[in-house]
Amino acid sequence: MDTRHQWLSLAFTPGLGPATLKKLVEQFGSAREILAASRKALEECHFLRKDSLACLCDQRAVAETAADKELRLAEKFGATLLCWDDPLFPPLLKEINDPPPILYVKGSLPILSAPGIAMVGARAASSYGLQVAEHLATELARHDLVITSGFALGVDTAAHRGALTTGGKTIAVMGCGLDIIYPSQNQKLHEQITAHGTIISESPMGTQPEGFRFPARNRIISGLSLGVVVVEAAHRSGTLITAHQALEQGRDVFAIPGRIDSPKSEGCHRLIQEGAKLVHSATDILEELALTTLASPPEARVQAPPLPLEEEQVFSLLEVYPRNIEELILAAKLPAQKITAILLHLELRGLVASLPGNQYQRLAEPHSSSV
Repeated sequence: MDTRHQWLSLAFTPGLGPATLKKLVEQFGSAREILAASRKALEECHFLRKDSLACLCDQRAVAETAADKELRLAEKFGATLLCWDDPLFPPLLKEINDPPPILYVKGSLPILSAPGIAMVGARAASSYGLQVAEHLATELARHDLVITSGFALGVDTAAHRGALTTGGKTIAVMGCGLDIIYPSQNQKLHEQITAHGTIISESPMGTQPEGFRFPARNRIISGLSLGVVVVEAAHRSGTLITAHQALEQGRDVFAIPGRIDSPKSEGCHRLIQEGAKLVHSATDILEELALTTLASPPEARVQAPPLPLEEEQVFSLLEVYPRNIEELILAAKLPAQKITAILLHLELRGLVASLPGNQYQRLAEPHSSSV
């Protein structure tokens, strides 16, 4: 029997979750040996539920039929199935207490075993959070780290895009079947990751993105990575589940500080108080993980030409936190029409972002070639 079929048969057996399956493998050695075990041998596994024992011994045909169907669906979709004992199964993920018995994979397989960092955060992220996530992911990807995230809107999407922007690699861990694109707004991003990275799931084909699946998905995000970076998180946030799972898995946790009056940063500040590493730049992460000697230098950036005097004056008044145009007019002591024209020019150069409510914020330094 195909090894994949054996693992699928076990995965479709009621009550055999990831943690129980790992114990069974440690007890018997392989999926084949579990399926070949006698009732007496299985009864000696006191962690095995009675209904699971009954299904393994007396109702195996049901699970095998489901495995047949699932294998056909996966092959039709073009997914690769990596079983727990496959040599290509991610070694870091295999170490956690409850690794998925099977990973459905679409994209590059070697990426799953390459050094990487997870990046997670709020779905309803602020513009600051989105900018930081994308920028940090870009810099880490330039140092040959794979960026892993959960494909959600907000910080996850920004992290994936940041990695792809610089030609880096990224892994999207789905909370649904591999054949379902959720959220649907990320269809183009899904195609890009499939082409240049990897999309994975532990869920069978066709599994819908139900809420309870995402906390379980988070352990895979952290389990694949050397550390987890939290960009924005409220005090009670699903993102913090990933951070706590990372700690339980022995992974490093990093947090991005934000405004002290922002609820979106409250979770990050709490993590820092509890011992998470405060991140100011990609270098903080590389040094903490002792990866600086392995890292390739960032690409040199072409310096932008100096701004004209009045543009420099207006630009100097802007911060990463938005300012209203009325404040800028008063501070710059220039006509409103002139300020509007300057802001438009700065926005076209990619230095300024316009936000709702006639607010503007700085995006980058025009003269610096540093990160």
